[in-house]
Amino acid sequence: MTRDTQNRLATVPLSVLDLSFVTSGGTGPQALRSTIELARLVDTLGFERFWVAEHHNLPSVASGAPDVMAGQILAATQRIRVGSGGVMLPNHAPLMVAERFKVLEALYPGRVDLGLGRAPGTDQLTAHALRRRQDIDPGDDFLDRLKELMLWDSGLWPADHPYRNIKVMPVDVNLPPLWLLGSSGYSARLAAQIGVGFAFAHHFAQHDVLDAMLSYRAAFQPSDRLDQPHAILALSVVCAPSDEEAEWLAGSVDLAHLKRARGDYGPVPTPEEAAAFPYSEADRAFMRRNREKVLVGGPAKVAAGLERFLDSTLADELMITTPIHDFAAKARSYELVKALQRVPVAL
Repeated sequence: MTRDTQNRLATVPLSVLDLSFVTSGGTGPQALRSTIELARLVDTLGFERFWVAEHHNLPSVASGAPDVMAGQILAATQRIRVGSGGVMLPNHAPLMVAERFKVLEALYPGRVDLGLGRAPGTDQLTAHALRRRQDIDPGDDFLDRLKELMLWDSGLWPADHPYRNIKVMPVDVNLPPLWLLGSSGYSARLAAQIGVGFAFAHHFAQHDVLDAMLSYRAAFQPSDRLDQPHAILALSVVCAPSDEEAEWLAGSVDLAHLKRARGDYGPVPTPEEAAAFPYSEADRAFMRRNREKVLVGGPAKVAAGLERFLDSTLADELMITTPIHDFAAKARSYELVKALQRVPVAL
């Protein structure tokens, strides 16, 4: 570990991603309210931004509407940036996305982020239901939609384009900063090419994290939106006062990932349910592999893991997601992670 890396951990922005997970024994409304409560907490703790996601037809995720949730969170907080992590652009007309996020930016200037994803965030049938009234080619048209969204912002339509006289209200507000989200190399390359921020979803990605993060930085082209690269690394982190307690809490993460790999997207299980589950040797091997994407431990262990990621990926910002069952333990995990920036870690 180098001293420069340790200094980076003390100064790098820390942010939060929360998916409004429904927990075992809980309800969807409780999950939504817990997301807003968590946002209030991390706002007071000094986290940089708070993002919410878009997923559909998943019993474990209460919200498929990041724009609605962002508005509620902005109203409930004071200073933290709030945004979509992300809006799944294939599901939406770009004009509608532009309208909604310009309204948010008008109401909360300088506090909104517009993160965009290429995947539908759901299964094929639900994706079809989301898009069936749009009367367009069902193929991958993400790039076309992204170009259109940016044109709604700039207004630089070709002179003969039928949309050039349509105004996106409010007309005197620009879109908030754009971010491309990715779990592969595609969004990294595209974000670099068009000069916007990039966020890599290491918490579930199969693609090599170093390839995505470093290729984005190497290929970045400055734009009128962003003059230098800004890469966010999203990580699953479970931090507790001791390594042993963190391992107990992370049983929820292990079992949830195992079930999702089998197509079971049910609520986040309790640690007790995870401890009682009849794991096979293949299950345990799967969970050990998945732990490569999850930092679990007490403050010293988590700090060392975060420093390693900063050193290897050159991330400009870390975005933490903590998909455990108990809200109080989740809140404490974020408190402990943020405190790492105030307490020197021994080399």
